[in-house]
Amino acid sequence: MSESNADEVEAQAQNEPRRYGRAVFLATVGAGLSSLLWGKAVWGQVSGALGSAESLVPLVPTGGWRIYTVSGSMPTFNPVTWRLTVAGQVEEPTTFSYEQLRALPRVNQVSTFHCVTGWTVKNVHWGGVRIADVLAAARPLPDAGALQFVSAEQPYIDYLTVQQAALHDVMLAYEMDGKPLPREHGAPLRLIIPEMYGYKNVKWLQEINLVQSPQLGYWEELGYDQDAWVGRSNGYDSAPAPAPTAQSHKGFLTR
Repeated sequence: MSESNADEVEAQAQNEPRRYGRAVFLATVGAGLSSLLWGKAVWGQVSGALGSAESLVPLVPTGGWRIYTVSGSMPTFNPVTWRLTVAGQVEEPTTFSYEQLRALPRVNQVSTFHCVTGWTVKNVHWGGVRIADVLAAARPLPDAGALQFVSAEQPYIDYLTVQQAALHDVMLAYEMDGKPLPREHGAPLRLIIPEMYGYKNVKWLQEINLVQSPQLGYWEELGYDQDAWVGRSNGYDSAPAPAPTAQSHKGFLTR
């Protein structure tokens, strides 16, 4: 799924969401619905069985991607007014404009995107910045043990520990395959963590909050694994993930 809010992902549970978990979602997309945009009306009809297909809004997949939304619509991006806020357990809460973000040291990488439903997109070219460079101005406090990533697509949030956020290939991407990040993939900014399934790769980022410990994100509240390691979570394998290796610096792990 292009999941993070899910490029990959998702569907909106209404009011007090029930824990449907991975099995129901996989059963639904396995029925041939994985290339459709999920609207909140459909997810609201899921009651321990497959939901009705009448309310699905088609979205033609391109390049192997499947695009989903938890709210039934996608946030829009205005480069003049958009801001990324870094706050929480930091010495100096900081706000970046789009121009300021792009002025930070740039990194490029090529990685494979994995959806928890089983499909992948190989050789995705990402351009953006490392999380450590975004956090540098805010100066995380020593007690900060996790990062909360807040999407403009409410109510989508997710978390990484500082160890996970410091993995060598974790980044905040504003370009994809040599072009500005498309709207459906999270414009203007999304989290990329290739070693985890797409629902952890939060799209349409607008806030990063330093917190003491990770909590359950949107899909984890519905039964998905909190540590979404590819091939080692969500029922794919029982083998534990290797511990990240990094060194601590002012409350955040550096590469």
